[in-house]
Amino acid sequence: MAVTVLVGAQFGDEGKGKIIDYLCDKQDLIVRFQGGDNAGHTVVNDAGTFKFHLVPSGIFNKNGECLVGTGTVVNLDVLAEEMQQVEDAGVSTDNLKISGKAHLLMPYHQELDALMESHGGIGTTKRGIGVCYAFKMLRKNLRAEDLLDLDRAHDKMVNYLDVVNKMLVAYGGEAVTIEQADAKLKGWADKFADRIVEPISYIHRYLDQDKNILFEGQLAAMKDIDQGIYPYVTSSCPSGAYAAVTGGFPAKKIDKVIGVAKAFSSAVGAGPFPTEDEDSPQLAIIRGDGTKDDDEFGARTGRSRRLGWLDLPIIRYTNLVNGFDELALCKLDKLDFLESIKVCTGYKLDGKKLDYFPNTDDLERVEPIYEELPGWQTSTTGVRKIDDLPENAKNYIKFIEDQVGAPIHYVGVGPDRDSLAVR
Repeated sequence: MAVTVLVGAQFGDEGKGKIIDYLCDKQDLIVRFQGGDNAGHTVVNDAGTFKFHLVPSGIFNKNGECLVGTGTVVNLDVLAEEMQQVEDAGVSTDNLKISGKAHLLMPYHQELDALMESHGGIGTTKRGIGVCYAFKMLRKNLRAEDLLDLDRAHDKMVNYLDVVNKMLVAYGGEAVTIEQADAKLKGWADKFADRIVEPISYIHRYLDQDKNILFEGQLAAMKDIDQGIYPYVTSSCPSGAYAAVTGGFPAKKIDKVIGVAKAFSSAVGAGPFPTEDEDSPQLAIIRGDGTKDDDEFGARTGRSRRLGWLDLPIIRYTNLVNGFDELALCKLDKLDFLESIKVCTGYKLDGKKLDYFPNTDDLERVEPIYEELPGWQTSTTGVRKIDDLPENAKNYIKFIEDQVGAPIHYVGVGPDRDSLAVR
């Protein structure tokens, strides 16, 4: 048995979907353990190109099951759309289950999110994620298990709508009727009731049978509600230990934590980004024009990502938070054409070199300390072993390993599943 947790090591968009898709055939269960449909994982394989926001990236594993876990907030309309895309590609979704304790993201969560953003926000995706998590803490949400008893769900919704509608009207929106809510819940129950499971006993059956379980995180520790660049963060905890919290098992059962980083830095939305270089023609080429699967545009938003040079203080920090046993370094091939590559190895604040990771306000003011490494200026896309990479590419990888203190076992050299050099 092995319990593995895979999480982002930067700001998100690192290539987690690719690595999960590569690893999933060895797994008996793949669990998406937090987040909602505000961010995406891109998977490119023989079945096609997919941008998943709720469906676990291991859906193509015919011999295992997938679970939309307890820590998620789930817009079942979005889940239905993604399932249809998979089924249209000739892949079954019979192996997809939903935790009964996962919170339901209602249309009014999304409406409130958009209204609140229009009054001055932080650049959310307006998918309702933060609002749904906020109502979770207010104890004003339904969970997937409520779809198994619609009379119970109706009674709860009557109580919840009083608060919901006061907020909607206060922000200039329209109130929701109980009839609208009941109709939405009825449609979801008809479609999804047979997929809803009691998650604690479900996961522990896999644990008790010594099965392999992979927990799939969304975004990354820099977007963690507690440990990230607050307030420019998501509304859940995309850090490794949260897989145990939402999975309902002791954290000591986690055998391995894999961090996924890309060979440069990117971010979407507002917030500090020390190594951002808007004027770099090299990074502009790396971004692409959005026509290729691995161009630097958000899988959910379609927005052009902010780009910068690799920021090792960030990966060292996320390693402190997560304890990476292994790293996957994606999109190394994007650097193939560069004569030299800048890497941030530390920060200065007010002229003094920092020996700790700064808070959000100070991170806005830091001065990156760069080292420049020689490029390799040859294609890596056909390489399948790390030892066969160009010498300067191997030196780049070794430099990162030494700086971060975690070994790199996987290196992405293209967008599809097979474009991976392994240790």
